[in-house]
Parts: sequence; C-alpha cells; structure tokens
Amino acid sequence: MKVLVVGGGGREHTIIWKLAQSPHKPELFAAPGNGGISKLATCVDIKATDVEGVVQFAKENSIDLTVVAPDDPLMLGMVDRLEAEGLRAFGPRQNAAIIEGSKVFSKDLMKKYGIPTAAYEVFDNSEEALSYLQTVSYPTVIKAEGLALGKGVIIAADYEEAKATVRDIMCDRVFGEAGSRVVIEEFLTGQEVSVLAFTDGKTLCPMVSAQDHKRAYDHDEGPNTGGMGTFSPSRLYSEKIHEECMKNIFIPTMKAMNQEGRTFKGVLYFGLIMTKDGVKVIEYNARFGDPETQVVLPRLQTDLLEIFMAVAEERLKELTIEWTDNAAVCVVLASGGYPKAYAKGLPIHGIETAEEDKDITVFHAGTAWNGEQLLTAGGRVLGVTAVGPNLEKAINKAYEGASKIYFDKVHYRRDIGRK
Repeated sequence: MKVLVVGGGGREHTIIWKLAQSPHKPELFAAPGNGGISKLATCVDIKATDVEGVVQFAKENSIDLTVVAPDDPLMLGMVDRLEAEGLRAFGPRQNAAIIEGSKVFSKDLMKKYGIPTAAYEVFDNSEEALSYLQTVSYPTVIKAEGLALGKGVIIAADYEEAKATVRDIMCDRVFGEAGSRVVIEEFLTGQEVSVLAFTDGKTLCPMVSAQDHKRAYDHDEGPNTGGMGTFSPSRLYSEKIHEECMKNIFIPTMKAMNQEGRTFKGVLYFGLIMTKDGVKVIEYNARFGDPETQVVLPRLQTDLLEIFMAVAEERLKELTIEWTDNAAVCVVLASGGYPKAYAKGLPIHGIETAEEDKDITVFHAGTAWNGEQLLTAGGRVLGVTAVGPNLEKAINKAYEGASKIYFDKVHYRRDIGRK
C-alpha cells in the first residue's frame, strides 16, 4: 500500500513515524518532507500548497491514500481535488476546513448552535475596530480572520497595544489577506487544553488531551510562536470534564457542521479553556496540531493507518481506538531569534546520542540534509519527545535528550510541562 503525507514539519514527521509502525507496512512518500522524514519515506520536491502537483503525483504513482496534514492545502481544496480524481484522501474538504480558515465562520457557528465560547465582535473596517477598542475591558483578544501560521492571535494588555495590533493586522497587513477582517473578543481566564479528535462526520473519537506552550520564553513570556513544546495528558482534563466537552462541544460541533452541509472528515482540533463558567472553545483547527501531534501519537496503540482508512471510508464506528496509560513531553529546539529573524543552514549534532534512549524520539520540523550533514532549515528545528510512566519522568527524559543536541544559538524553554 502506498501512502503520501503532504507537509514537511514536525507534525508530518510524527505522522510518518507512526504510519511506519503499521503492520500493513505501507510504502511512504512525503511532499516535500524534511531531513528526518527522509529516513522513513521517499521525499518528493512538491510544495505542500501545490495542489495540482500533489494530485498529479498521486495519480502517476498509484497512491492509495494521501494524508493532507497542514492547514493551507486543506483550505486550498486539496482533498476535493484528490477525490474528484477518484483518489482516497484523509482530511476535510475545503468547505469544512473553513472551521479553521475563517475565525468569523467558526465564531458564528458556535453562536448559532450554542457552543460555549467568548463574546466577540467582527470588523472589516479598521477605524470602527479602533473605536470599539475604546469600549472594551482589558486585556482583550484580537484575531486575524484567516490563517496566520499560528501567530494571528494577539492578547493586548491595554488600549495602546490593541490599537497598534489592529493597525499591524488591518492596515500594514503583517499577516497578508488573513488580516482583511479581525475578531475582537472577550479575554477568558483559565488554563488552556487541546483535545484532537478523529471524526468521519458520523462518529467522533477524541484523542488523549494535551497542553501547548505558545510563548517563546519561560514563564509564558515573549512573543507568540507556533508552539515551543507540549505535554500529554493535561493534569486538568478529568473524566468529568471530558463528558462535559462531549456533550456541550465535541458532538455539537460535528452535528453543526453536518447541519451546515459541511460534513467534517479528518482531525478536528479543539482549543479549550477551563473557565469558572465551564469549558469554552477558544479556537478550532481542521487538522493535527503542531506540536501536540508529537505527544499524542506516541501514546496511540491502534494502527494509525487503519484509523485514517476508516475515516476516509466513513466507518470509524467499527474501530476501538486505544491509548497507553503513560505520559509524553515534547521540547521544541528552535533557532535563536525565532519567531523573528533567525539563521538557517547551521550544522546539527547529537540527535543519535539523544535517541540512544529508547524512550526518546527526535521529530524534525525544520531540517535539511546537505550531503552527509544535517542542517537547520527553519525556526522550529526539532521536537525532542520523551515518554514515561508519568509526566515528571517524561519531562526529565525530554530535557536529558534536549541537552545532548546542539546547533549554534539553539534556544528552548526550560519549563515545558511544568504548568
């Protein structure tokens, strides 16, 4: 069986690493892949956003399943194009991926179907947004309408910061067309938890919980990033809270998308916050999170390829998805300066030494081979993931692994999993 995974980050390395463990022994391909993925799959030089290039490759190479992992190609309709050619794909169609691609759509969906979320207003005029900012309490949350590489959500501490943020997004277009509209919403207080779920539109199977660390520096300080590390399970996500989420959030979201004629098939990501008024939705994503995938999939016992096929064929209810009763922690090793300017092409050392411990796996996010030398090729370079019988032991293992890896100006947080 031939499987193509679209993408080239840490999430895609983790997906391919898990697929490589399938008893079906699939032949794996990645477009475009990265330095770590190339050890497990054949990397093809096709950009993740090249819809026609991916479709052509899948047709010409008789690919049995294409897994569309990143948000951009999902919003570009890659799954629709693959299916139009009679090819099997894993991921939501374009009209369902809008749940991530448009924050206005997702907020309006939650309001319409009574799914708990923060109060909000939408603006497509910067002057009206600036006027509204004079009426809100602070801190307040400002979101670019579209996809912004995980950086389009800003928590403004006061009016001056909020004003500068709106001008950055709407006038200077720091996120491009994603900033044509903004959502300004109530700031909710509480701990955040991520829960990803497999769904075929009829059945929804949540994965184990995780918590992400978005800020660049320790103690949740510094600019927002795509994620500096994560851990699973969340210490907060109890069985009682899980039942509340299934009843009030997870199943209602799946049903709401069906009602809207936008049946969602793939991985639906729920960004949740535990407030004094119960659990509320901060955001949806239409795919595996990064770096949440790096701690969730190592805990999966069921064959991931079987799950992907069951979702694509709308028979998820036939499967019993099982998870290990352990913990996983991922520490992201980033380039110095990330998420702002950073160098590329720096030699990486020590991965093999770190992976001598069987409980440690190093997932590549931004790496590339130059002959025999592995080099940095992105802001987030590696995700050092460790599993252990509990969070404390997994945390210690992850940092043991991280300490053995080096490249010039390597930067990582020292408090992942501690909150």
